[in-house]
Amino acid sequence: MDDYAQWTQQQLIARIQHLEAQLNTQDQAPDLATQHVPDREPPKTPAKPFDFSRYSTRLVAFKFAYLGQRYNGFEHHKNNTTPLPTIEEELWKALAKTRLINPTPSGRQNGGYGRVNGKTTGSRKRAGAEVNWDECEYSKCGRTDRGVSAFGQVIGIRVRSNRPLSQARSPIPEEASERIVDEGETLLPSHENNNGDVAKAFDELHDELPYMQLLNRVLPPDIRIYAWCPNPPPDFSARFSCKERRYKYFFTNPSFAPVPGSAGFSSTSADQSSLREGWLDIEKMRAACKELVGLHDFRNFCKIDASKQLTNFKRRIFHADIEEISPLSIPSCLSHSALQSPSSAEAPKMYAFVLHGSAFLWHQVRSLVAILFLVGQGLESPSIIPALLDISSNPTRPKYEMASDAPLVLWDCVFPHEHEVQSSEDREHGYQDRLNWVYVGDDGGIEPRSKKERKGNGPSPMGLGKWGRGGVIDDIWEMWRGNKIDETLSALLLDAIASQGKATPDSQATAGERTVGTPKGGPRIFDGGNIGKARGSYTEILKRERQESVEVVNERYARKRSMLDSGGAEPKVVEEN
Repeated sequence: MDDYAQWTQQQLIARIQHLEAQLNTQDQAPDLATQHVPDREPPKTPAKPFDFSRYSTRLVAFKFAYLGQRYNGFEHHKNNTTPLPTIEEELWKALAKTRLINPTPSGRQNGGYGRVNGKTTGSRKRAGAEVNWDECEYSKCGRTDRGVSAFGQVIGIRVRSNRPLSQARSPIPEEASERIVDEGETLLPSHENNNGDVAKAFDELHDELPYMQLLNRVLPPDIRIYAWCPNPPPDFSARFSCKERRYKYFFTNPSFAPVPGSAGFSSTSADQSSLREGWLDIEKMRAACKELVGLHDFRNFCKIDASKQLTNFKRRIFHADIEEISPLSIPSCLSHSALQSPSSAEAPKMYAFVLHGSAFLWHQVRSLVAILFLVGQGLESPSIIPALLDISSNPTRPKYEMASDAPLVLWDCVFPHEHEVQSSEDREHGYQDRLNWVYVGDDGGIEPRSKKERKGNGPSPMGLGKWGRGGVIDDIWEMWRGNKIDETLSALLLDAIASQGKATPDSQATAGERTVGTPKGGPRIFDGGNIGKARGSYTEILKRERQESVEVVNERYARKRSMLDSGGAEPKVVEEN
């Protein structure tokens, strides 16, 4: 104890202040004796690594569809920093998440990014997924560009299987192998287990994992697997086994809202005839399509990819035509002369440019469509097609813009039998698909609702397939209905505004009068988009400035590549959209 009697007044005051400070500190501290401390949750046991060595694998093919407007094309590229993912990224993430493939250690899920109800979320500048297809025997049929859709895209890939390892490692008797190929039989012979008992033979369809349903649960709603092939040839490649690819490019006629009255007419460049802007001459476009059929050099109808160093631009076209799809539902107040064909009583309709070919160059289809639209608008003659195909007269590509990406669809990919003798008729007119596709909802394309059903004899009729809750039709219907409501509301809005005021800008024009007059700023040009684009005076294709020749482009790229490989400065690369 301190002898405070001997302290001075100043020492006592200082002591009192020190003790008060300590007391205030204790009052503010929590009372640990009375305070309730919740029980700490025990640490979670880390997830057990998935042991792929316990499972067999099999090579299969998947056929799937996607709407491409929300994606940066099909093919994944390293260091993809665009705000949109690629189709390949979404496929790889779905296959890895469902454990159908074994991701390599370098593969990871991209963070801070996702898709909810088909909409992009997360950072605009994203790192992208690290896609690695090693040891998957992965192959792809078509590499669609940004914004392009596909209804019949195909990939080949080796995936995890339900087949027991003992059966997977046992050779299939030659007789059974022949039956599988010739009759489509999928039932493998029985095998004996270690106890000498005969194990139930593995059914390649009914005992297998429900691949389509597993993937569709984790894929975005605008990507859907709808068929799989359980037994493609052992050396199957979705790229090299495909002998024919089919595309469709959709457009309306009129292509954009035509101006009514005399102001909507203009003289065409090709034959000086009168044509209302926005309307396409379908017969002239069909005449131009006939010039595409056959084996031709399409260097004037593509974009040169110098990285591939291509020198052969010959491709065979089996079929090219303009096909009518359906009439257009035009609001009643727009049924005046501007929305009636100038050459006939034809009503507005939806059409498609249909193209079948052995293979296609980069941006070839969209370049062909762009020229066909110029023909349809009377700005070029159908003879422009053979002129651009004549490489001796036109060795370099005139500068023109390709058509919009959104209406283009990779419609189907055709795989004839690998060992089938190809006739001259096939080579001239196309092929028939020979892969044994199992479509969703078919026998082998339905997921049983329980493990008991899955182990039973065949699939349950109540399983998840094409129709009903959880079916592919439900998913696509949801998208279709939303878009249909938007279309209906837009049409009603168009009707409401068009019905107000004067029907035409020609207040003095008499009924049926058609005087040729160039719209202000020159006739608008259609390029596949939703509106016509003002271009001013039109310059014919063959009179335009030319791009560099293929040889010059390839040589410049090879020189830069050689300099980079030898340790020189990396050439500046301008990103192209």
